[in-house]
Amino acid sequence: MKKLILVAAALLFSAGLTAAGAQQKVSRGHGIAMHGDLKYPAGFKHFDYVNPDAPKGGDIRLAAVGGFDSFNPFIVGGRGLGSITQIYDTLMEGSADEPFSMYCLLCETVEVPDDRSWVAFYLDPKARWHDGKPVTVDDVIWSFNALFEHGAPFYRLYYGNVAKVEKIGSNGVKFVFKPGENRELPLILGQLYVFPKHFWESRDFTKGSLEPPLGSGPYRVKEFEANRYVTYERVKDYWAKDHPARRGTSNFDIIRNEYYRDSTVALEAFKAGRADFRLENSAKEWATAYDTPALRSGQIVKRAIEHNRSAGMQGFVFNMRRSLFQDPRVRRALNYAFDFEWSNKTLFYGQYTRTDSYFDNSDLASSGLPQGPELALLEKYRDKLPKEVFDTAYTNPATDGSGNVRPNLRIANDMLAEAGWKVDPKTHKLTNAKTGEVFRFEILLVQPAFERISLPFKQNLGRLGIDVSVRTVDTAQYQKRLDDFDFDMAVTSWGQSESPGNEQRDFWGSEAAGRPGSRNLAGLKDPVVDALVEVLIAARDRAALVTATHALDRVLLWKFLVVPNWHIATDRVAYWNMFGMPKVTPERGFQFDAWWVNTATQASVKQQQRAAEPK
Repeated sequence: MKKLILVAAALLFSAGLTAAGAQQKVSRGHGIAMHGDLKYPAGFKHFDYVNPDAPKGGDIRLAAVGGFDSFNPFIVGGRGLGSITQIYDTLMEGSADEPFSMYCLLCETVEVPDDRSWVAFYLDPKARWHDGKPVTVDDVIWSFNALFEHGAPFYRLYYGNVAKVEKIGSNGVKFVFKPGENRELPLILGQLYVFPKHFWESRDFTKGSLEPPLGSGPYRVKEFEANRYVTYERVKDYWAKDHPARRGTSNFDIIRNEYYRDSTVALEAFKAGRADFRLENSAKEWATAYDTPALRSGQIVKRAIEHNRSAGMQGFVFNMRRSLFQDPRVRRALNYAFDFEWSNKTLFYGQYTRTDSYFDNSDLASSGLPQGPELALLEKYRDKLPKEVFDTAYTNPATDGSGNVRPNLRIANDMLAEAGWKVDPKTHKLTNAKTGEVFRFEILLVQPAFERISLPFKQNLGRLGIDVSVRTVDTAQYQKRLDDFDFDMAVTSWGQSESPGNEQRDFWGSEAAGRPGSRNLAGLKDPVVDALVEVLIAARDRAALVTATHALDRVLLWKFLVVPNWHIATDRVAYWNMFGMPKVTPERGFQFDAWWVNTATQASVKQQQRAAEPK
């Protein structure tokens, strides 16, 4: 791949030129809002959802699942340590109480024209690496090229519309974009992790390493043992400790992440006092596993904290690269074999809602039939879309929750027959009438806890004559198989923000379907989806973004890429009662980075934890 052009030139400007040569307004300030105005004005002191006077200090332990053998999670290969990102700063910092706004962090000011055809960042002269050296424009340019050329494939799509990078004077860097509308790209560049060029020049960025890297962020690596634990210590002379986008955050002196085989073991470690905080994602565990003396005495606290962020989509994803799943009638039929209502009542204690949208729990979710601007947008592609997109509101199959799924299986059986699959009376296996192929596939899992959901699904599929195996593998093998698209069906999720954009190319784009390591796990290649993603990216205001997202959502649903799972509009957290936290919870949900240790109670809690540990 050609290297991006690096132009070292001093450019002074206060206005840009459009393609027609007309001047346009250029704005320079402390942040950028995706649509509308920034919530926080220039000179703001801190975000509303933090305690600006939160005390610093204390040490905490967290239980992680899996392991790591590299401090570089930005490349494909190995098991990169995701938490290492807290040692780095980005050009800008996002707020958690706006749909999508970014505020300068490493940059002091940011400049962008009305058409957002480029963005320029002017670095804060106070920004420093942990070795005391200043963060420079050369660091920014090196970091961008390292990620674009050698990082995970995601970055090539994410930054694909950047045409060149230019150095502006001594402290400015300008990213010039390719022609076309991509109004999110200035904010995406603001999320760029910046690495120290002087550290990496003598090292190979493309290979995993367990040498602790140099950073500029609020924490640094203190000690570690691969696949066992990593400990971070707060940088006491952190250059941005009083920065308005950082004030009230990064309050713990020590953060120790200990790694466990799976979530069940991690939960037991928490209850035994070997971890201080846990974000619970299992309804069964939440309902049944926390009734301990420590909970009853108030030493452990359970809280369900409401949020208003998009739930995204979790589901059993079909790998359409497999011939077995290329017919949409087959994919649709298999959804009728998943009995959510029974699972929710029996396995989940009624905690969940079935997911009916790729952007559920937000105003971005489609519903009913397309109308107004959304209908006008979809009309352009009517001849290339299923008629149901226009005349049928998407809903998942439902049952009465009794466990009697027979009516839905009859519907599924008819759909499969229409697609050429019938049960062989001799073998009782679903068989392709033309090829004689038996309908057989594997569900790939990474967590044993998901077996209790997959096995009833397997049983229902078996009643259709489908031969299903369920296989649980370790984290490294699971990720490798997903990266290589070496699976039939897997459980995965696509998180969605309140302002979707360039990442949708990696989720659904045709180019991503053939690129190992992409998030297009379904292998979707559809020109209409590609076009709708570009319309979404080019949206010039919130109303246009919502319209484009509704249209994309509706089309994805009628592609039957997944058997949708479920979601919940709360964060279920459990913690030993040693934390303080802000009074305000932003729309995006609780922010653990804004919590702090209550040193007055920590000693008592530690004593209780020692008592809870197995003897």
